[in-house]
Amino acid sequence: MFSEQARAGGQLEEPLADAVKNALSAAIANSAPPVPEFADTESRLAYLRWKAAMSGRLRRRKPDFQTRTEFLQTLWYESKRAGLAPALVLGLVQVESGFRKFAVSSVGARGYMQVMPFWTRVIGDGDASRLFDTRVNLRFGCVILRHYLDRERGDLFMALGRYNGSRGKAEYPNAVNAARRSWETDDTPRR
Repeated sequence: MFSEQARAGGQLEEPLADAVKNALSAAIANSAPPVPEFADTESRLAYLRWKAAMSGRLRRRKPDFQTRTEFLQTLWYESKRAGLAPALVLGLVQVESGFRKFAVSSVGARGYMQVMPFWTRVIGDGDASRLFDTRVNLRFGCVILRHYLDRERGDLFMALGRYNGSRGKAEYPNAVNAARRSWETDDTPRR
């Protein structure tokens, strides 16, 4: 079960300033459950439409309705919490793990978002086995991608390359962006 290979690259552990490490640790440590809150009815309806559309698209890869629903709710929550588009995170998950919860790459990255175990030591509690928990994996992955986006001043191409350990090479960012486009809906904002 834990031997399924995934496509993660050799993301490098880079030194972090104490302030950055503390901010990332705080973002990971927040144990709020992934329960969406909405400012108005239209926002809630947009979320429900998104979840229904994504559930239909994801049915083949995640046949169990409850598992699929919990995955989508958690992905949406963690994406929004990190200021990322859910379609981007879905595209990244598709490329990194093919939606396999227990995927492990040849370099040891784990779970849906192929988080490298060193991150649990650097900004978490050190328990890399928790990266197979859906919420933990999506939280780490989204926080790390947000960190790289901030570090690259919003340059998604460079942030994705840094996330994958292939910074400056086009193959990985292009694959994630193509997958992202396949998860966008008619009402998804486009850049």
